[in-house]
Amino acid sequence: MYQQNYRTYRIGSFRTSEIEIQDLFKAWVAISIAFAIVMSRGITLQSLMSMQFLYNFLIAAFTVGVGFIFHEMGHKIVAQRYGCFAEFRAWNKMLLLAIAMSFLGFVFAAPGAVMIQGRVDRIRNGRISIAGPGVNLVLALVFLGLILSLGNNIFFQYGLMINAWLGLFNMIPLGNLDGKKVLIWNKTAYALVVAVSVLLLYGMRYI
Repeated sequence: MYQQNYRTYRIGSFRTSEIEIQDLFKAWVAISIAFAIVMSRGITLQSLMSMQFLYNFLIAAFTVGVGFIFHEMGHKIVAQRYGCFAEFRAWNKMLLLAIAMSFLGFVFAAPGAVMIQGRVDRIRNGRISIAGPGVNLVLALVFLGLILSLGNNIFFQYGLMINAWLGLFNMIPLGNLDGKKVLIWNKTAYALVVAVSVLLLYGMRYI
């Protein structure tokens, strides 16, 4: 069981807890650090203390970090609406691995997952699973709208790219990724999410 003796909070039908908030914050910071290291390129101990690294960290935190948190909350909210217990738990070893591998120039991000307990059939599982990538596509469209209305910059461009990529990556129909569950549930919904993700990523070169 994932339910323990810790303080919980409730806002309407939305339920969370101290440990979930702590795990989300921990994963958000770790992912942001990892992507900031990759963005900084050729990083050294001295550059970790530079204003450029802080700037890259803030970009990562409000694009990658927000995309990650909203992705997980998409799963959580839909699961809770089905009456399930649903809380995010960070995987500490994977967070450390993500930071370590970022020094090699890429990020392997598997920060954790929303743990769900309750009655979940094929349809419910598909809807819960598509909620995460769906949120990322909405965020990508928001960043696209900001680019078209306010002009392009690295913040908007990175927000569009990373959220479209998160939407597409999570639709890979393998292992415990969302794509496998969505494909089993509804092939049309699966194809739509993949098509929009590819369109957003491909269309970036024309912006």
